[in-house]
Amino acid sequence: MDLATLLGFALAAVVTIAIPGPTVLLALANGSRYGVRRATSGMLGAVASDIVLVVAVGVGLGALLLASEVAFTIVKWVGVAYLAFLGIRMLLARGALLHGDPAADPRGSRRALFLRSFLVAVTNPKGYLFVGALLPQFIDPAASPLPQYVLIGAVFCALDFAIMLGYAVLGSGVIRSLKRRGAVWLERVSGAVLLGLAAWLATSRRAPA
Repeated sequence: MDLATLLGFALAAVVTIAIPGPTVLLALANGSRYGVRRATSGMLGAVASDIVLVVAVGVGLGALLLASEVAFTIVKWVGVAYLAFLGIRMLLARGALLHGDPAADPRGSRRALFLRSFLVAVTNPKGYLFVGALLPQFIDPAASPLPQYVLIGAVFCALDFAIMLGYAVLGSGVIRSLKRRGAVWLERVSGAVLLGLAAWLATSRRAPA
């Protein structure tokens, strides 16, 4: 894989990752509520899911989801349920962003934040299909695929982490300027977006094989 190919992949990855999705939204909310340092645990959970996605594509699971209606549907509805659960919980939070206390809130533990972001990303079948469609375009079939997947996966994970970190920093800064009413509305908007993403995923279909 030459430098131009790697840079092309990096550009495509940045554009797609930067568009707010569930994990980016969680990074923003976690940064707002728990601060950037603790929000890092959630980012690492999302990066762990990136590794799962890249490995899955390498062994052909992305192609399985593309080909199997049953497999796609199972993963899809697990993702829908979890996104809807998180969205409803944010809608009912009532300004908790202003007084999030990780010590008193078990949902704010590093382990909980890690698992939350990991589950959101790993149960989204569109992630497998997207990575499955994107990565192979940058793999040289004439060369050994393993080192190429390792390199391209490392770049993908690093970019994802950096962009989520930016959103977490933004969330941490924005929350300092909010009064309780503003925090409630931020939670409501975030919850509504998560519910919207759940609805979008629920109505989505796999591409024809």
